[in-house]
Parts: sequence; structure tokens; C-alpha cells
Amino acid sequence: MTESTSLAVAETSALAPSGARWTWHSMLTEASSGALEQVLLTAKAPSLESLAGWEWSGGNCLRIYRLLGIRRFVKGFYEGPPRAKEGPTPFIQGYNIASPGLRDDEPPRCKPSDDAPRRHSFYRIHAVVPGARDGRYENALLLDYGLGGNGALGAPLRDYLVQVYPDDPDLLLGKAYLAFGPLRIFTNYFVLSRWREHGFRG
Repeated sequence: MTESTSLAVAETSALAPSGARWTWHSMLTEASSGALEQVLLTAKAPSLESLAGWEWSGGNCLRIYRLLGIRRFVKGFYEGPPRAKEGPTPFIQGYNIASPGLRDDEPPRCKPSDDAPRRHSFYRIHAVVPGARDGRYENALLLDYGLGGNGALGAPLRDYLVQVYPDDPDLLLGKAYLAFGPLRIFTNYFVLSRWREHGFRG
């Protein structure tokens, strides 16, 4: 498949039933699991450079996450000292910030405050390694919480991340799995929208 054909496939598959392009809000509230999976299969990974230095407004697509208090969140990506001694390169790193109690249409907010957010659940972000245990989506980036230096009680997660549209680096789609030994258990899709720059370096 040529580069132009690949981009055309990604563009065509990432359309809402109305024929319009997806937005952060419409993907979060209207997209079916089948539509989200099609985007994940055909879109491409964002560049590490486009992620680093930014925080992103996030939303978990399953509505049950609202009952659990984790429907909304913030993810941040940064360049800094590695939190794990070994792992795939090149890479950047990332973290999560709680953003509870927000409606889907509200702007993001950090806990305990936007000026002093509590960063937690760190991960390493790198290209998916073909043939590896977490090589499920070779067109995506992998967010590996096992390389986040979170300790034995850290979140056992692996997330795959793609850029929904080739010409829009501000809208991303992710798919999360729980990782227990060799097992990988799908939990949910999530969407990210670029929010603000930050100066965190680890």
C-alpha cells in the first residue's frame, strides 16, 4: 500500500455515520466500538515530537466509567530521564492526572488544581515492536505502564495510541488493556484532544 493510499484509507474510515469527520466529543459520546476499532486499525501513530510537552484532555468511551468516577482525565507527555533502566527506544514518557466529576462537554480540569496537578501512573511511549507480546497494533504507539517506574502496585496497563486524521495532530484515539503476566484483557477505548503546553520534565 502506498503512502497516499494509506492516508486515504485512514481518512475514509474515520467518518461518523453522518459523513462528517469525528470530533473529540462525538467520538466519546457517539462512536460505536466497531467504528473505533476501524479507526485504530487504519490510522497511523502520532510522532513522538508532536506529543512531547503537551497535556491532553481525555475521556473514556464506556459510560460506566462515569459511575466509577474516571470518565474524564488528563494525559501528559514529556521528555526526561528514563524511569526504567531498559526498554525500546526512541521513546518519550507520560503520566495521568485525575479530572473527576466533569461532564463530557466541560473543559478539562486537573486535580487538585490546574496549577499544581498530581501526576501519577507513569509510562514509556514508543513504537510497537513487531512480534512482541504487546505487538498487537503495529501502526500505533504503545504506552507501556510496566516501564513507568510505578512500583509493584502500579497500574498494569498497556495502551495503543493512533492519530485519527493524518492532517490533524490534535485528535488521538487509544485502546487500553490490562496486563497480567502473559494475559492482555481489553478494557476500553479513550479519546484525547490537545489541551495545553507544560514544562514538566520528570
